[in-house]
Amino acid sequence: MKGSTVHVICVGKLKEKFYIDGAAEYRKRLGAYCKLTLTELPEERLPPNPSPAQIEAALEKESAAVLAKLPKGGAVVALCVEGELLSSEALTARLNQWTGRGKNTLVFLIGSSYGMHPALKARADLRLSMSPMTFPHHLARVMLLEQLYRCFKIEEGSGYHK
Repeated sequence: MKGSTVHVICVGKLKEKFYIDGAAEYRKRLGAYCKLTLTELPEERLPPNPSPAQIEAALEKESAAVLAKLPKGGAVVALCVEGELLSSEALTARLNQWTGRGKNTLVFLIGSSYGMHPALKARADLRLSMSPMTFPHHLARVMLLEQLYRCFKIEEGSGYHK
């Protein structure tokens, strides 16, 4: 895994300072282990109390924007609540499997506040759930970056992961 390229593609921009600071800290730490690219794409604007059709249309547009940014040949992980629950060790093992088979580009997708279009989830090699609980998608970014850092620390046998 070390030396791989990691792309995190997010729908929505971080606004709150505590999310920005948390994400920046883990981006800095990850710099010692991988080439990290973080892409923020705009979230579609929706009216208050949008209809299911409006939400579907917004998710479709966001999905198209994400697909346009996907690097070729990478292993794609979509973060979604109905995804697979993995321990940190199991996630590390899965990432190592991919990089061991020559997929040195790892791509993680975080949808908007309304989630992610089903077509985008279907494109993923893994649908990953952080928890059955609901979290703000901005917090999911910080949590993902921390877990990626933890995976690299597990791989090196560090005491960070207890």
